[in-house]
Amino acid sequence: MQDNRSVLVPPERLTGWVRRFGERNGPFHTTRSPALPGTFVLEAENGCTALVAAPLTTDTGGLTVGDMVPCETETAVSEVVHRALAPRTVGLILIRRGGYGVGVARDGALISSKNGTRYVQSRTAAGGWSQQRFARRRENQADFLVSTTAQRAAALFADNPPDCLQPGGDAKLFSECLADGALVRYRPLPRLPLLPVPDPRQDVLRRAAADTQAVRITLTNIPD
Repeated sequence: MQDNRSVLVPPERLTGWVRRFGERNGPFHTTRSPALPGTFVLEAENGCTALVAAPLTTDTGGLTVGDMVPCETETAVSEVVHRALAPRTVGLILIRRGGYGVGVARDGALISSKNGTRYVQSRTAAGGWSQQRFARRRENQADFLVSTTAQRAAALFADNPPDCLQPGGDAKLFSECLADGALVRYRPLPRLPLLPVPDPRQDVLRRAAADTQAVRITLTNIPD
């Protein structure tokens, strides 16, 4: 059975990752799209394919075979690494039902942060008035979590304005957080792909900060 998956690779390890791709899958060729800098594709003879993209290269879904032209692997890797390591300040907003973590990362390092726990209870199977009462309580808890997260993030971003945002955790809660008035000025910023994170404690925030520089690799047709 063939497998598909996505991985995050630190830019300094990309050269080694490409070498191991060849060792696992055999000979491959490298192509890129002139219309989409910061990406390239590895296609191995066994059918395994790797789409490699630098941070903030978010529209890779528009790539088509007709767009691709052959290129030197070393040149493609160097371009992606250069883009991944480009100086940037990233606003982190990680939010889950169990709590939040917000911060500012610069060049992959966390320079300021705040995290806390704000419990939002799970849905209940109870019916009638009990269900409605639990639903209102859950909604109030979620509103408080979102508001707290937005205010904490806005306070940190005011001191170190971000160039882009790194969302993480619950996509719906993040969207509600960004809709809060405290973050209105940051809504137009580019966004990195949502990170799947556990409850965002300090170590999770540091890992997320490092991942803002990570190269995104989407693997398809991985052989058994």
